[in-house]
Amino acid sequence: MRSPDFSISLSMPPAALASGTGAASLALRSRNLCCAATAGVDLKSAVSRPEISQAIREAVPHCLTETRLDETVPGLGPKRRGKVRDVYETKDHLVIVTTDRMSAFDRVLASIPFKGQVLNQTSVWWFNNTRHITPNAFVSAPDPNVTIARKCAVFPVEFVVRGYITGSTSTSLWTVYNQGIRYYCGNDLPEGLIKNQRLDYLMLTPTTKSDDHDRPISGEEIVEQGLMSEADYKSVSSKALALFAYGQEVALKHGLLLVDTKYEFGKMADGSICLIDEVHTPDSSRYWIAGSYEERMKQGLEPENIDKEFLRLWFKDNCNPYKDKVLPDAPVELVTELAWRYIHLYETITSEKMIVPEKAEEDAHERITRSVIQAL
Repeated sequence: MRSPDFSISLSMPPAALASGTGAASLALRSRNLCCAATAGVDLKSAVSRPEISQAIREAVPHCLTETRLDETVPGLGPKRRGKVRDVYETKDHLVIVTTDRMSAFDRVLASIPFKGQVLNQTSVWWFNNTRHITPNAFVSAPDPNVTIARKCAVFPVEFVVRGYITGSTSTSLWTVYNQGIRYYCGNDLPEGLIKNQRLDYLMLTPTTKSDDHDRPISGEEIVEQGLMSEADYKSVSSKALALFAYGQEVALKHGLLLVDTKYEFGKMADGSICLIDEVHTPDSSRYWIAGSYEERMKQGLEPENIDKEFLRLWFKDNCNPYKDKVLPDAPVELVTELAWRYIHLYETITSEKMIVPEKAEEDAHERITRSVIQAL
């Protein structure tokens, strides 16, 4: 499996990776990570704490799906509504509210209790623990669902890093490989790969950022089309690969495999490059259970996952999520199971207990409004 000279891959020497981060050696070792986890995660035996299970059930009809802080917080600009996040501007900062909306196949599929809180707090943890690799735009988290971040010029590219060949969406590596494509986003793919196998090196497969549909693109095309300078592209690629390698090391210590993820970056007014958006969340990443991976591969079974892949698969089995105008409602048991998995992942990675609101029916928007007003 060969990565072209233009791109940055882990087959390159350490000097090609981000200098001064202390992550290059971690990145190079990530190719050889074994699957013998030190702290095994077993979804079958793991039991949600009673208070969490009850809170999830009570929160199903009270998910945070929409916000209107531009109407309730003085000084905020109009809302920019993304698939999952609502973003508001002040003069120097962004107020980013992570909702409970679940997005896949370029559309919103469902609402998952406490999902926004999990995503926001997971990203905050990673932002605080990856500053040795790259600066980030994070300033504070005044509410479980809110991040205040510094403004920057966002690169119009998502940096997708993959350690395994898998996936079910149209841009997933296994989907395109199964269609016979052997050159993807600047990477040569050899014959004979099987679904879910580990790749020989960490693979970068960038996509353009779009509100409708992300488009796969190579590093060379990114520079040719003026989306980024060559220097910026190489710098961000190095940071993305180093972040992923570090994420794999952290995940494995907790019995998990970080399979793939996406990163977004921007440039500050002083020209420095910073990490933005989210980091290693179960929305932006795939996680598998490390302890059972090898055996399930031998048996031809899908890896045990602890992300939103099983929600994707349910919708693919029950409708055409790309073409159907109206989608079926996800079963309540699937929604509550996914909520628990997200919380379980957060607690596993961070070793911190998730604290949920005491009353599910409390108006989350009022709580967020109070928190943002106080922070600003």
